[in-house]
Amino acid sequence: MSELTNTLRARRTDMGYTQAGLAEKIGVSRKTINTIENNVFTPSTTLALKLAHALETTVEDLFQLKAP
Repeated sequence: MSELTNTLRARRTDMGYTQAGLAEKIGVSRKTINTIENNVFTPSTTLALKLAHALETTVEDLFQLKAP
């Protein structure tokens, strides 16, 4: 099975958001942002779209499948 990787932390910091600031913007907890960044939690499609919109990018730029 392929593993999901992400560039959320890099994009978030490039955009000047803290974990708490991004979380507040999209209506989730800071812990949710932290667990996504650390590949502990895979976001739903809706959450991935909210993250991409908030960070002015695409879901495909934030999340990638790591080849087996």
